[in-house]
Amino acid sequence: MIRINLAPPPEKTRMADLSSPVGLHLGLVYGALFLLLVGALGAYWWKMAGDVATLEREIAANEREKAGLQKGIVEGQRFKQETSELERRVNAIESVARNQARPAYLVDAMADMVPADVWLTRIEEKGQQLRLAGAAYSPVAISDFMSNLKASGRFRDVDLVESRQDLAKASRLITFEVSCRFEV
Repeated sequence: MIRINLAPPPEKTRMADLSSPVGLHLGLVYGALFLLLVGALGAYWWKMAGDVATLEREIAANEREKAGLQKGIVEGQRFKQETSELERRVNAIESVARNQARPAYLVDAMADMVPADVWLTRIEEKGQQLRLAGAAYSPVAISDFMSNLKASGRFRDVDLVESRQDLAKASRLITFEVSCRFEV
């Protein structure tokens, strides 16, 4: 015999399902998570926009400070250039002042050394070295002139560089050139 059960099946007790609680709609959960994500991204964007604005203000302030400092740098470079120019001028003036007395000493020392029948036509000075050119009527006068220079103590290394006499002329002048060192 066949038996047919027409009664509704008895309800079985279900175990609690944690994945979908009773009365919880998954669409609402995903919607809330989406809103939370959009809110977090909005807050992050708002924070970044604030940081960008702060950095732009700092950049603008730094640019203004840089422009002000650039003026100071230009002024400092101009000051250095003017200072070096003034130092160069002061050194030149000091050099001239130091060497200004040397020609006076030279002429004073030379005045006592030149015999009466010798005259100088040129005096050249290069450092300590002197080149004296002149004319005389006799070789003895040139010799006396060189001896006077050596004996003075102010002239060292006295040498006769050149001595010429033009025999074609009637005056018989002897031109000469002497080199020496002058020490003050």
